[in-house]
Amino acid sequence: MKTFTIYGMLLIFGASAGAQMPSDTTIALVPQKDNIITESTILQIENLGTNINSELQELRPVVSADGNLLFFICENHPANTKFNAVPNSQDIWYSRRDSAGNWAEARHLKYPLNTSHYNAVYWVSPDNNRILIRGAFSAGAHLGNGVSLSYLQDNGRWSEPDMLRIKNYEKYDRGLKCGACMAQDGQTLLLYMSAEKGSPLNDIYVCFLADDGWWTEPKSLGKQINFPETNEMAPYLAPDGVTLYFSSNRPGGLGDNDIWKVKRLDKSWQKWSEPVNLGAPINTENWDAFFTLDAGGEYAYLTTSLNTHGESDIVRVKLLEIEKPDPVVLVSGNVYNMKTKEPLSATLLYETLPEGTIAGNGISSVLDGSFNIVLPYNKNYSIRAKADHFFAVSENLNLDSLVKAGYKEIHKDLFLVPIEVGQIVRLNNVFFDFDKWNLRPESFVELDRVVKLLSENPAIEIEMSAHTDSRGSDAYNFKLSDERARSVREYILSKGIDAPRIISQGYGETKPEVPNDTDENRQLNRRVEFKILKN
Repeated sequence: MKTFTIYGMLLIFGASAGAQMPSDTTIALVPQKDNIITESTILQIENLGTNINSELQELRPVVSADGNLLFFICENHPANTKFNAVPNSQDIWYSRRDSAGNWAEARHLKYPLNTSHYNAVYWVSPDNNRILIRGAFSAGAHLGNGVSLSYLQDNGRWSEPDMLRIKNYEKYDRGLKCGACMAQDGQTLLLYMSAEKGSPLNDIYVCFLADDGWWTEPKSLGKQINFPETNEMAPYLAPDGVTLYFSSNRPGGLGDNDIWKVKRLDKSWQKWSEPVNLGAPINTENWDAFFTLDAGGEYAYLTTSLNTHGESDIVRVKLLEIEKPDPVVLVSGNVYNMKTKEPLSATLLYETLPEGTIAGNGISSVLDGSFNIVLPYNKNYSIRAKADHFFAVSENLNLDSLVKAGYKEIHKDLFLVPIEVGQIVRLNNVFFDFDKWNLRPESFVELDRVVKLLSENPAIEIEMSAHTDSRGSDAYNFKLSDERARSVREYILSKGIDAPRIISQGYGETKPEVPNDTDENRQLNRRVEFKILKN
């Protein structure tokens, strides 16, 4: 390994696209400009190797949240769909990383994702079950500019892509280039394009998923991002939902387009921190774009012409602390049928409490019910799966009470209970203060789901029960649990449900789920649940 101390940052990669340095090159940076991130430290550029890179151009990497799935473009490969028909053909390739950190030999995606048009993946969902691709498609037909979603099917193949319906999209996409990225929440879309016909200069816009399945009309990110008479493109919204990386040729860069970082300051998507250039070695005097991260936020994946196996390669760079986004939590698990314990494919929803605002969505795998979701800190979340003919056992994850200790990974399985007589559903997001039975506001989102179940299924009758752990006297525990069950029943009745359809019962400590021998077990035994008596 060799180390180079660079005083003139424009020399990092050299002026020539063929400039070479030894493998595992490390570069010591020294402070330089106020608007360019510099730090006296050692940065390492790691080439992903010959299973990914070739003598051709590898471009536009997109890495999954767990860091184990990589999509990218390979240009002019003989296996590309239109290699013999059109010069500079661009097709989607992918690779998976094993538990030892080794990337498998890259594979070419087949139809319907690689077509006779230019092809690219813009985003892979945290659950790895959806990808956002270049072009507007319907029933397999390419309709023109736009973006489309494809879903992983039970045969392990990707579905025919289906275009996102974006209100007045054609009004904004009139330039020479366009592209997109989706936030990890699955309901925020970033687009770059030009509303001026034939223009090479792009602006960045945001759209939001509406209740009817359409996306809202594109909204400019404002003048702090879209600098006048410059080219803003290739946005990447970090897993924290507030840190944005984008490519721009605005003044103050190292050469051509550079990668810049900003932070969103409020919910308007108009107020941003001052853009900061990421500096070398991420930026060079050449054209730089297509920056991406995994959920850990430690490494950036990008394309470079430094020390390559060919024209350009996919590499990763370990970020400085100042370059990283805020830490997040990656929640993984599987969705199961509570009765049969079989895995299920289901929609995932996570909401913030107590307001019940939807914070994001996901899908569990049709192959094994597996999922990943990414959650920023400083929120209290209710997480659940959703499928027809089932009622979800929601889970609570209160990240509002946790100190930001960096990136974390948590495993939490989700369960769906079939709507059948005799089935018992635990309500994990019903809360009371200590030694009280008044419902806390965070409980209303959960209980409103029970109200909806009873409203949509008028034949269902239930018993609402509450349980305690073994601490305290029998009489105290029976009274506390009975009053809590009664409070839940009264809330549901207040929403218009007929009184004969729901009874309440407190069981005290008489029906423990697990032994009352640890704090964790006692918490499991303190619960509210309902049993379906009639359907």
